[in-house]
Amino acid sequence: MIAKMNLLTQTRELAAEKAINPIVPSVTEIVIGLIAFSLLFIVMRRVVVPKFESAYTARTEAIQGGMERAEKAQLEAQRALVQYNDQLSKAREEAQSLREEARVQGSAIIEDLRAKAQEEAARITAAAHASIEAERQQAVTSLRNEVGTLAVELASKIVGEALEDQARQSRIVDRFLDDLEKSK
Repeated sequence: MIAKMNLLTQTRELAAEKAINPIVPSVTEIVIGLIAFSLLFIVMRRVVVPKFESAYTARTEAIQGGMERAEKAQLEAQRALVQYNDQLSKAREEAQSLREEARVQGSAIIEDLRAKAQEEAARITAAAHASIEAERQQAVTSLRNEVGTLAVELASKIVGEALEDQARQSRIVDRFLDDLEKSK
C-alpha cells in the first residue's frame, strides 16, 4: 500500500509539472495570435482606416460647408431685413405724404365747396331780396291804387262832388300819400 501511495503521489507530481497553467498561454497560441493580429492590423490600416478617413473628411467638409451656407444665408437674411425695413419706412413716408396731400386736397375741396355755397347763398339771398323788393313795390303800387281809390271815394263822399278826372285823382292821391309818408 505504501508503494501504491508512493506511486500515486509521484504520478500526481508528474502531472502537476506537466499540467498547463491556464493563466500563461502556450507559445503556439502567442505566435498564432501575433500573426492574426498583424493580418488584422494590415487589413484595417489599408482598407478600413482610409474609408474612415474619407468619411471623416467628407463629414467635416459637409459641416464646414453647412456652416458657411448658414452664415451666407444669415447675411442674406440680414440684407433682406435691412432692405425690407428701408422699403417699409419709404412706404410709411409715402403713405404719410399721401395722407397729408389728401388732407390738403380735402381742405381745399371743403373751402371750394364752402365758397360755392356762400356764393349760392348770396345769390339766393340777392334773388330773394330782389323778389321781395319787387313784391314790395308791387304791393306798394297796389296799395297806392287801392288807397287812392278809397281816398277818392271817401273824398267824393265828403265833398259831395265827383272826382272822376283821372289826372286830378292821381295828383290828389299822390299828395295824400306823400303827406302820409312824411308823417311817419
